[in-house]
Amino acid sequence: MPAISSNKPYRIGRSRTGLGLFATKPIKKGTKIVRYFGPLLDSRNKKHEGIENKYLFELNGRWTIDGSVRKNIARYINHACRPNAESDVSERKRKVVIRAIKNIQPGEEINYDYGSDYFKAYLKPIGCKCDACEKKRKKLRAEERERKKRAKARAEKRAAKAGLNGHAVAGKFMNGHAAKSKSGKMAAAKSALFTSPRRGEVDAHRQMRGG
Repeated sequence: MPAISSNKPYRIGRSRTGLGLFATKPIKKGTKIVRYFGPLLDSRNKKHEGIENKYLFELNGRWTIDGSVRKNIARYINHACRPNAESDVSERKRKVVIRAIKNIQPGEEINYDYGSDYFKAYLKPIGCKCDACEKKRKKLRAEERERKKRAKARAEKRAAKAGLNGHAVAGKFMNGHAAKSKSGKMAAAKSALFTSPRRGEVDAHRQMRGG
């Protein structure tokens, strides 16, 4: 890893995506932080057509900077969907400088938007890991957990209500059965009262039979 002069307002450090560039001093909005440099590739040169890596910075339809050289400190700057810096491109000079678009505090990671083409080719397939996207995913996960929690509570409430209704129906059935049994016993008692022979009638009947 190349040594960085102590008067530079940045350092290379560990980031969520590997290595990144971090501010070591306050960097004011509009400050030119570091130059993105490397060999120039000419699209008209057939020898350059086969060169392919993640650090190619296209200046225009003809010229591209191959930033894969280790002396290019700017290659450690990661992508962000809501960056604190941007690439200031000078096509005439074939030069790119990373410039702050916000005030950057010591310890903050320096980042810029790589552009839609790079995003689609390299970042979208694996999922962007910048702070903005991580916060978005975290929010979506929290909302999903809350949705499942509410759905579970509704299901438990419905189950409890169904259980109470079932007990009520069973209780009503038992009460109806008891009432029916009681009614049947009363009817049987009344029937016995009116159909059983009275004692006097039984005695008279026995006398007639000489009993």
